[in-house]
Amino acid sequence: MKIMVGIDLHSNNALCGLMDEKGRRLLHKKVPCDLKAILELLQPYRERIATIGIESTFNWYWLVDGLQDHGYHVVLANPAAMQPYTGKKHTDDVSDAYFIAELLRLNLLPRAHIPDRQTRAVRDLLRRRLLLVRQRTTLILSFKSLNERTLGERVPLTHVKTMTPTQAQARFTAPADQLLASEQITLMNHQTDAISKLEQHILAVAGKTSAYRRLQELPGIGKILGLTIALETGDVKRFADAGNFASYCRCVRSLRQSNRKKKGENNRKCGNKYLAWAFVEAAHFARRYDKQSRRFYDRKKQQTNPVIATKALACKLAKAAWHVMAEDAPYDATRVFGPMKKSDLGETRREPAKGSGPPSQRD
Repeated sequence: MKIMVGIDLHSNNALCGLMDEKGRRLLHKKVPCDLKAILELLQPYRERIATIGIESTFNWYWLVDGLQDHGYHVVLANPAAMQPYTGKKHTDDVSDAYFIAELLRLNLLPRAHIPDRQTRAVRDLLRRRLLLVRQRTTLILSFKSLNERTLGERVPLTHVKTMTPTQAQARFTAPADQLLASEQITLMNHQTDAISKLEQHILAVAGKTSAYRRLQELPGIGKILGLTIALETGDVKRFADAGNFASYCRCVRSLRQSNRKKKGENNRKCGNKYLAWAFVEAAHFARRYDKQSRRFYDRKKQQTNPVIATKALACKLAKAAWHVMAEDAPYDATRVFGPMKKSDLGETRREPAKGSGPPSQRD
């Protein structure tokens, strides 16, 4: 008789619950977060274990990889989609582990995606790059604020990025301000170097994929946004259609209706926050530099407001991204926005000012 295993994973321990096909609870035990200890617990039942379900927490990599390396069939449980029975008066780690095993037994467990290990490592590297960019931006804003507060003058961003610690120190007279300015510029330069190294490694791996090359054809998507979308998406065929992908990118409205009346909202955070950020950023660039995107955005803004119009354009771009990646086909603006009207064909394109073209999206 086959056995299902549910593991409620925490930062310092894991609660394992074993259940057979008839729903009988065989064993539960709390073990430390150590692969050897978990394998020893499962070893007597190895031949009968069909599937192991692990709650998708922040630290699942080591456990999933280790169990897969030892031949176990492992799935990730999506905690946002699981709905435990709310009538229970008392729940704990034991009930949570058995609940995962029970859903496995009934084949009702909502599963999270397990990305490829090599792609996952590069994807995480890109996420850390975003963290470094945000920290560098904080330093730049702090330095500019120091100049405005102390000297009453604004320093252009391009000047800040090219400034040396000695030049920054020479701007001030107070020793404390000199030390602060010098250290901020030094840290900023270190982070700039680190960001460049991460980008080179990521491009060397992910820049060769067809998905990344196709994404470059979409309006508003440059180097960094293309890498983010390609790596965060992974295998695009895991999404049944463009609508499901747009929902995963948080570009679809969260709403619960009954009899045409709003009854509430569902989980607005269900999906990938990095893809949500990437497509909103792409929408901002697209409406500035692409004529058809700008027309769509302006029409939506007149009907609603700028926030919803931006989100609607992001949804359009997300669906277009699914098609170019899933079909390995070139971007076709007509499929996205429809054919151009005769009145639009006669319009002269509004060219951006010299030097104000689409940025490389390094930041």
